[in-house]
Amino acid sequence: MSARSKSRKRALDILYEADLRSTSPLEILAARSVQNDPPVNEYTSGLVRDVTEHLGRIDGFIGEHAEGWTLERMPAVDRNILRIAVLEMMWRDDVPDRVAIDEAVELAKSVSTDRSPAFVNGLLASLLHVKPAAD
Repeated sequence: MSARSKSRKRALDILYEADLRSTSPLEILAARSVQNDPPVNEYTSGLVRDVTEHLGRIDGFIGEHAEGWTLERMPAVDRNILRIAVLEMMWRDDVPDRVAIDEAVELAKSVSTDRSPAFVNGLLASLLHVKPAAD
């Protein structure tokens, strides 16, 4: 697993925990950074901070492309995998869109249900097709 893949997984852990606790991801990030077990690197911190900063727009993109699903009905882990991927697709020029999608699908395979990888892939692919219009 690459360093960035591990960073995405760590960011997912933080975002998921914040989602379940109904607290700020930045509070969880600060606590985990102090705890430092496992360590929180800069890429992880950046993902969590940026998802938090752009959360309204990210959730808007997800909501527009989640056919038959609302954000509230999605499993929390899938919702947060999608948040990371949408962030990377829309606000991170250093991550190719296909890499963001592939990484999200791999995360879904490793931590979510059997149906989640196809759902994540389909939603992100539909977002990719309208990305120039969304900018």
